[in-house]
Parts: sequence; structure tokens; C-alpha cells
Amino acid sequence: MGRNMFHYLTVFFCVISILAPLTVGQLDYSFYERSCPSLPRIVRWGVWSAYRNDSRIAAALLRLHFHDCFVNGCDGSVLLDDTNDFKGEKNALPNRNSARGYEIIDSIKADLERACPSTVSCVDILTLAAREVVVMSGGPYWPVLLGRRDGLTASDKAANEQLPSPFEPLDKIAAKFTAKGLDLKDIVVLSGAHTIGYAQCFTFKRRLFNFQNSGKPDPNLDSSMLSNLQSTCPNRDESNSKIAPLDFQSVSRFDNSYYRNLVNNSGLLESDQALMSNSQTADMVKSYSSYPYLFYQDFAASMLKLGNVGVLTGQSGQIRKICGSVN
Repeated sequence: MGRNMFHYLTVFFCVISILAPLTVGQLDYSFYERSCPSLPRIVRWGVWSAYRNDSRIAAALLRLHFHDCFVNGCDGSVLLDDTNDFKGEKNALPNRNSARGYEIIDSIKADLERACPSTVSCVDILTLAAREVVVMSGGPYWPVLLGRRDGLTASDKAANEQLPSPFEPLDKIAAKFTAKGLDLKDIVVLSGAHTIGYAQCFTFKRRLFNFQNSGKPDPNLDSSMLSNLQSTCPNRDESNSKIAPLDFQSVSRFDNSYYRNLVNNSGLLESDQALMSNSQTADMVKSYSSYPYLFYQDFAASMLKLGNVGVLTGQSGQIRKICGSVN
């Protein structure tokens, strides 16, 4: 416990020193201090209640936050249901099979509406929840800027176009990150979130049987891992929805073993292992594989950057009363 506390405090103070001052635009670390002082406790308890029943929810909520911020900014649009005015993001291809945890955010929102009516935005709840699940999984703590407001619309088309795909080459993924104000380092760091969670077989199966239409497996994939994955995901359509851990070394523990896997040619997704094909990203991968605290510090900093992409503040947007629909 003592070493863990030292770890959290070290990362916390490093991030604070890097990202001072304590406000950015109209976002503030203490935004709800007076209007809803119970916010941190309510979010933490809601997330913990879900996490203790299913540790896989950690990766799900982290992915939900990422997918929200990557489509027209962090505005809670990923939480909206379809309406007569727009087709939302929930059923876009990148979200249909991988995004879940909506009911957890809805439950926390309902608790907050009882404690602090019409005060806390759904997007701020999601942003805080993402931090909480990382900490609960053994990862770093970082302070979350607050004061975002919820968007009024969502876009199935934008989700399909803007979210990175595990099938895309690194240069296309980099272009999507750059469009959000994120850089190559953020790609490597945020990809480290794949230290927890699972992926469905269809997202990596072509590496096992028909890599780049060669009719053969990916020659760079570790042979023992290849054999295990072919057993889990046989070359039949009915296996597409089966799952395999993104980081087989520590499935539910947030650590730096994801990077060690890449160094050993054991990354699950093409987009993960592609980080070793570029000299700049490969050097970063090797550093994070050797220095876990460097990864924790940089992950916290990149999560703060991600959480500030395209936010709505002031009188823009609204504070939704129900996260799945506009007021």
C-alpha cells in the first residue's frame, strides 16, 4: 500500500507541475466544489459498484470516454440515443460491438440529479469515471478539469469517419490524432490503455490466417501467441464475436506490460504492433516498456489533453437531465 501511495502521489504532483495553472479556459479543477461537493464521492461509488462486479467495465468506460472525445470533442455525444433529428453514435460501427457502460453513467447521473439537480454534465461524469477506473485497475491518478457542457447532437457519420480503426496504418491514425490536437506521443501513450480489456476476434483475425491477403499469418506475430489465438479464434465466421485479451500478461491490471508485449512482437491488434514499425514510436514503446513510472506520468498528461478536446463551456450546450437525450 505504501509503494502504491508513493506511486500515485509522484504521478499526481508531476502532472500538476506540468499542467499548471489550475484552470484552462473556463474549465477548473474545483468547478463543482460549491455547487455539488458530493460529486467525486458519488462518481467513485458508482464506478466502484460496477467495477467490483465486472472488472472488464474499466476498459469499457475508458474506451467510451475516448470515443466520445474523438467525435466532435468531449461533449457526451456518444451517450445520446437516436432521435428523429439525428442518428447517434451508439450504433456506429466502431461503437456497435465495443462501446458499453452507458447504464453506469446513467445510474451515476440519476444519483447526481437527486443530490445536485441540473448541475453536473454527463460528459464531466464520463470524464471522471474514466479516471476512476484507471486508478481502480492500478493505474495513475490525475486531476480532472471540470466544467464541460453536454452537446445537443450526435453523428453516426462522424463516428464512422473520425474514430481510429485497428485496421488502419499508423500514418492514417496519426492524421486522425493530429486533427484533434494530439500528436505522435499521444498515440503511443493512449494506446497503452490496451493494457486492460479485450478485443473481438474479427478485429485481429486476418493477422492469424490471411495477413495482407497473403493467405498466411502475420510473420511478425510471436509463434506461441499465434497458436493460442488460432485456437481461440478459428477461421470461421461464428468465431468473430469471441474475445481475447489485449494484454495477455495482465488482463485487468493497468501496467506497462502492453509495451513489453509490443517489443516481443506480441501486440494483439495490427494498430498496436504497428507502433514498432516507426523509429520514433518504437523508441517510445521501448522507453515505456522499461520505465513504468514514465508511462504513468505521460498517460496522465495525455488523458488531460484528450479530455480538453473540443469542449463546450459557458452558455454553449446544456446540462442534460438524462444522458441519453437532450432536455
